Amino acid sequence: MSDLPPMKSAKRWLVTTNHKDVGILYIATALFFLVMGGVMALLFRAHLWQSGGTGLLTNSQFNQAVSTHGLIMVFWFLSPIASGFANYFVPLQIGAKDLAFPRLNALSYWFYLFSGLLFALSFFQGGSWEGGWTMYAPLNVPTYTPALEATTGSNAAVLALLLFVFSITIGTINFLVTMHRSRAEGLGLWNMPLFSWSWLLTVWMMLFAFAALLAALLLLSIDRIFLTQYFATDQGSGLLWGHLFWFFGHPEVYIVFFPALGIMFETFQTFTGRRLVGRKWVIIAMVLVAVQSFLVWMHHMFLTTINLEIKTLMMATTIGISLPFDLMVFALIYTMVKGRVRFTTPFLFSLGALVLFILGGITGVFLGAVVLDYEFRGTYWVVAHFHYVMVSGVTALVGGLYYWWPKISGKMYSETLGKLSFAVYFVGFNLLYFPMFLAWETPRRVFHFGEELQIYHQLATVGAFVLGAGVLLVFVTLAHSFLAGPRAPENPWEFSRTAEWAIPSPPPLENWDGRPSYASGRLEFVDDSPAATDGGVAQGQDAVSRTAETHEEEHADHASIWPLGIGAGMFALFLGLSGLTPYMVQFAQGTGVAPEGLQGTAAEPTIAYPIVTVLGLAILAYTLFNFGVEQFDAPVMNIAERWPFGGVGNTKFGVWVFLASDVVVFGAVIGAFVFMRIHMGWNQWEFDAITMAGLFNTYVLLTSSFTVILALVMAERKNKRGLLATLSATLLLGLTFMGVKAFEYSSKFADGHYWWYSIEYSIYYVTTGLHALHVILGLLIAVFMLYRVWSVDAYLEDHRPVEFFGLYWHFVDIVWVLLFPLFYLM
Repeated sequence: MSDLPPMKSAKRWLVTTNHKDVGILYIATALFFLVMGGVMALLFRAHLWQSGGTGLLTNSQFNQAVSTHGLIMVFWFLSPIASGFANYFVPLQIGAKDLAFPRLNALSYWFYLFSGLLFALSFFQGGSWEGGWTMYAPLNVPTYTPALEATTGSNAAVLALLLFVFSITIGTINFLVTMHRSRAEGLGLWNMPLFSWSWLLTVWMMLFAFAALLAALLLLSIDRIFLTQYFATDQGSGLLWGHLFWFFGHPEVYIVFFPALGIMFETFQTFTGRRLVGRKWVIIAMVLVAVQSFLVWMHHMFLTTINLEIKTLMMATTIGISLPFDLMVFALIYTMVKGRVRFTTPFLFSLGALVLFILGGITGVFLGAVVLDYEFRGTYWVVAHFHYVMVSGVTALVGGLYYWWPKISGKMYSETLGKLSFAVYFVGFNLLYFPMFLAWETPRRVFHFGEELQIYHQLATVGAFVLGAGVLLVFVTLAHSFLAGPRAPENPWEFSRTAEWAIPSPPPLENWDGRPSYASGRLEFVDDSPAATDGGVAQGQDAVSRTAETHEEEHADHASIWPLGIGAGMFALFLGLSGLTPYMVQFAQGTGVAPEGLQGTAAEPTIAYPIVTVLGLAILAYTLFNFGVEQFDAPVMNIAERWPFGGVGNTKFGVWVFLASDVVVFGAVIGAFVFMRIHMGWNQWEFDAITMAGLFNTYVLLTSSFTVILALVMAERKNKRGLLATLSATLLLGLTFMGVKAFEYSSKFADGHYWWYSIEYSIYYVTTGLHALHVILGLLIAVFMLYRVWSVDAYLEDHRPVEFFGLYWHFVDIVWVLLFPLFYLM
């Protein structure tokens, strides 16, 4: 499928891979989840009208409303709406016709949508998550879930987050490849628009931060479904979760805020008519923040047993990360001073965001000090500070929606309605959150507070509804614009300076008539067609490559149904997995060595869940196969800026980026083993490994790496028989590894040592099992490649897929080389 249906066709939105369509889908879906999360907030704010609650919600419903509000806003609204803007505008700003991997871009969206649907469905599975958005251990495992029937719904919520992280990882890889290898001629990294710069740093942070969250959610999911013991022991489980979560959680603050900051930079430049003051230093400051964001996570853990020296170091890094932000704030202020401000709706929202962020930053300094954090942690001071920072980002994102609305819709909006929406929004925001500073002694996530604080909570509740009215006015303004607004010109803003304003509103499918180029120092559109030679013949290799590029891009595909199918398969698989805990309890009890403390897992088994699990696997197998064999043309830009990755192809660079993310996943899982063993006492670790089995498997995998290298040689030589033989040898060696692993596991089962037996066995089974899952995925790829070689002589003319498979397989082998001494020799 390659032809894209018209915009008014529902089919278009199911099959599209075009970056602008995907961007619109992201924005629309994120706004839906904004409403969903906002309704949750209004429910619990109404309940907080008086101490002890109004009776509107039960205790469990209040906990669910508070917890799911946080999860929805942080995960399903804030990052995705920024991703929507990036999908739509980053390719336009850097001169690309689409993202590097259009089908993966669509797949990322469908994973996002289905993850949100799975999360919403959790409310109908006995109750959704109610352990707070930070999911602290041990309240995140079934043993400590008070409502027995809530296990399935909570499982669904955790698995929904896992699917969301898959979406983020796919999107991150796609953007990194695109932005590093598909910039227009003459557009160096240093000269990229500031929104694109902010997004580039955001996706680099996402790559590593969400990998840590992925590891944490994998361990939590396995704890909840398969009854392992990572977060249910007294051997540092709470600390382990804190480290894994906040290694993601603090970079997430900047992941959310950086795109908003990029919008502020763009709108300040446009509506002051002046280039951002200190642009070079602002970029350097953003880079410093992106790096430092991974060095401050433990300031969220000052109340734990971490020693004072480490806490003091984290306090210093926390203060240090605020300094680059000081520079960025002053750059924005000085740009206003030096320019001539036009108080349009987008600028008002950006200016409001700056004011709110300054107040949020100042109040955050208190939390960065160990002594003060002892007093403020877990109170409404944290709630107020957090929202002044995070929702200041939302404010800028709303400004971005107004700023780019004419380009997306082709319609102008009413400035009067826009400014009214800002006024109501800004008043409501401060009426909601500022009283929380005054009521700071209230513990967060509870609805009991001192009577003297009731007036502040009532003001906050009024403010919540006013803020909701402000958001509603934003929707009214844009709906009025879409239905009755005047046509937008190509560039409605006098001093805009980025490439998206140089093309029609809305942009055409292929973005550009010619090839964007900055080689002359300004944006030009170069005609590379043969006709551009004025009747002559194009000369030289460069001319040939340009003509080839033009010819290829005329045949770029923009539609595929298989990303939607894969998303539906993952949805069914994860929905089925959410209800398997009761079956696992029955299995554990049948072994005679069931773990202690199975309360919270006593829901009755429902046969529908195993059936849906199998159905999901079947859908995945069918859709992934068809995704693999589909002919889909996504041409590579022949003329582009690619520093510093000019010598690496798009797919190869994408594989390297994926493996970098996987390094963090395995690093977190192996780090969990080291952390728990040190916490228990290194020599107190009671685990008997079958050393010879591990040694034999090490030789097997090392040999398989050699056969993969031989497969690449055979592909380069166009030797079909040799390629089939070497890939088959790799497959047989991988199956041998899995056979030995099955023998090893069955021996442990025979001794009564299941994965729930103790923390030692939980870690052994999960860590080696995660590696085995990677082996299985590699074997499935090998089977698919064998089929392609046998049926259509694949990889003989283009051997690169064999090389990419080899990179993955070597990585899996390297991981085993690390696991072997940890579990079999130490």
